[in-house]
Amino acid sequence: MLWNWNTIDSCFIARSWRITSAGMFAGSCIGVILLVMCLELLRRSGKEYDRYLIRSHAAKYAAARPGSPGADDGGKVSSAEGGRPVSCAMQPVPGFRPSVMQQAIRALLHMLQFAVAYFVMLLAMYYNGYFIICIFIGAYLGSLFFHWETMGGSTGQTSVSENPTVCCG
Repeated sequence: MLWNWNTIDSCFIARSWRITSAGMFAGSCIGVILLVMCLELLRRSGKEYDRYLIRSHAAKYAAARPGSPGADDGGKVSSAEGGRPVSCAMQPVPGFRPSVMQQAIRALLHMLQFAVAYFVMLLAMYYNGYFIICIFIGAYLGSLFFHWETMGGSTGQTSVSENPTVCCG
């Protein structure tokens, strides 16, 4: 396990993954880049699924609470301060626990992330300079394509501030 720049006659992960030509090595490098991009796609998918669940919960909560459209109170709710009416938009939406199926989907996305990340780690442990560069390129391209999202908003948060350790989240 020494740093190397070997290309032909290198072996990765299993005996069947033996590089026998320059084309096979180039294909392996492209595969590593795509694998790391898939990891970034899975990370984004997990975030988007959580956002979807939160939006769905907020919509159900808004429809069920007093002051929502269709309620008989004219869209206002009395506050504890002297019975002064307060808009429902000011009331925070309480947290919720996902259903068993929703949590199973969240767990599946996490497991897939975990498996792909460990596979990438095993590739990095070969200390092949070309593969490590491909891992970095895949992380760059994956972030470029799959983490391009709105910044700021009501929370002022970014992807990086949501997951400060990046690699260990």
